[in-house]
Amino acid sequence: MPVRDRGLWHHFDSLDHQADSNLLGMWVFLATELLVFGALFTGYSAYRWRYPAGFEAGSRHLNLLIGGVNTVVLLTSSLTMALAVRAASQGRQALLVRLLLATLFLGSAFLGLKAVEYRQDYLERLVPGLAFDRGAWQELHVNPNHVQLFLIFYYVMTGIHALHLTIGIGVLGILTLKASRGHFTPQYSAPVEMWGLYWHFVDIIWLFLLPLLYLVSTRTSFY
Repeated sequence: MPVRDRGLWHHFDSLDHQADSNLLGMWVFLATELLVFGALFTGYSAYRWRYPAGFEAGSRHLNLLIGGVNTVVLLTSSLTMALAVRAASQGRQALLVRLLLATLFLGSAFLGLKAVEYRQDYLERLVPGLAFDRGAWQELHVNPNHVQLFLIFYYVMTGIHALHLTIGIGVLGILTLKASRGHFTPQYSAPVEMWGLYWHFVDIIWLFLLPLLYLVSTRTSFY
């Protein structure tokens, strides 16, 4: 009876077949997630066009500095994740562990900064239904209902993104533990590659959220 490869599930004929199936499954999953974010982006864009003043006023009060720093953090984490995938395919276990830990640290740093930003939003009364000063917006001659609508989109989209990132951090923690035990080999590194795709997807979503939410009120004049 032939000896099966380590890491090969019983219902696959080979590691290559298993890896291709796993990657296909991840691509299908990401496509469904793209539909979710696509619906949110479409709804946001429609209301942004309908209530430009309220959306611009709300965006102006977001912390662009934290948003910009978090963008650099996530882009750096994409680099470390890509290098981790390469290290796994080359069988460089020690380097793989270090790169996964770096990615975990950067992802956690993003969430930490996001928590600081949420706290600041609360203190500045930018949380609809919990801490929101309607009178302040009326004094600025801005419809507070339109600002609240912008903030609802802001919390829903960034909240869902943070949830996806949290899931990714949890999975990377498991991958790091397995990598430290020598679980992955050049022949069996598909889990790292598969979750690398997921991580890059989360990072790309943020690159759309940054201009949609933080740069709404940006004005550039060429004349």
